[in-house]
Amino acid sequence: MTPPIYITGMGIISALGTGCDATLRALRSDRSGIGPMRHLPSIHRHLPVGEVALTDRQMADALGIAPATPFTRSALMGLMAAREALAGAGIDAAAQIPIAFVSGSTVGGMERSEAYYLDFLESDRHSEYIGLHDIGATTTLMANHLPGVTYTASVSTACSSAANALVHAARLIEAGVADVVLAGGTECLTLFHLNGFHTLLILDEQPSRPFAVSRAGLNLGEGAAYLVVESEASMQRRGRQPIARLSGCGNACDAYHQTATSPTGEGPFRAMQAALAEAGLKPSDIDYINAHGTGTPDNDRAEFAAIERLFGTDALPPFSSTKPFTGHTTSASGSIESVICLLAMQHGFLPANLNMDVPLAPGCHPVTIRREGVSLRHVMCNAFGFGGNDTALVFSKA
Repeated sequence: MTPPIYITGMGIISALGTGCDATLRALRSDRSGIGPMRHLPSIHRHLPVGEVALTDRQMADALGIAPATPFTRSALMGLMAAREALAGAGIDAAAQIPIAFVSGSTVGGMERSEAYYLDFLESDRHSEYIGLHDIGATTTLMANHLPGVTYTASVSTACSSAANALVHAARLIEAGVADVVLAGGTECLTLFHLNGFHTLLILDEQPSRPFAVSRAGLNLGEGAAYLVVESEASMQRRGRQPIARLSGCGNACDAYHQTATSPTGEGPFRAMQAALAEAGLKPSDIDYINAHGTGTPDNDRAEFAAIERLFGTDALPPFSSTKPFTGHTTSASGSIESVICLLAMQHGFLPANLNMDVPLAPGCHPVTIRREGVSLRHVMCNAFGFGGNDTALVFSKA
């Protein structure tokens, strides 16, 4: 990318805990957040999920939001992560910095619509939540509780939504539209999610096992993560130090099938290839790949085929899926896993691919035991969505 684009702040909330520190502790102790349902009112109680431990009321109290204020779980989680990201970047209301806000989601405020649908039909009870159903409303709701937001955009490309929000942030800076962009995604668990994926027969009743021959599906999760994406001029003007550089982005849409991945991994291959080209890097420059790695039979086989094709059978970089830690957070996964990549770069470790048994193919050897004391110069983060909307991001040492 030209000119350089930097990450100056990041925030996260997931099944691993609230904030970057809690996330780092969980990753470095190999502690998964997958467990029984606590909040989602589903009849499928046997399915393990990665839920955020906090209730809506606990998050609202932490954010200073009054009990009578209509809010959604996605917006609450999003604000928790967004405020941490801004604080880390040294941005508050007093700074008076114009901020573009780009947020990815699929369900928006759907969990309130599911809870109050019959009320919507029969009376005016809870009618204030009708207007909070869509993802644009989630973005606006969050923007109204953040300092300095002068531009908003909502991105919905299924599981690549948050990654594409980061791509949009980079393009805004490149075009001179913004100097500081808060970008990422938020997604709460809903019955729509659970029942839809259950119907597709891709939910595992056991902890997920990405890239294993025994893989039988994914575990759903929820959470949010946002990154402060900033131009070099703005960062220098504010006297901030970067976390890393967003050096390359790639997006492809192979449109192979509405939900299934192309068996050849053509979309993932093109996305990763484009991200490398934009970063001006060779495949051998990548020190780690945070794979999309959902644990579904088709996705993992196609993604590994694409990685092997691009990097070469004998030159694969270390890779792992961190979804066994968080669950598949769908539209938020791209930014949640970007934060995980940045934590790995900052602290010099490779996250483990938990629950691994026999690899799905010869040569497929993800990081099964966490590695400490490693130097990561360039890392790649993959996020692939339904419809073949595939995105790869490259982060580099600043």
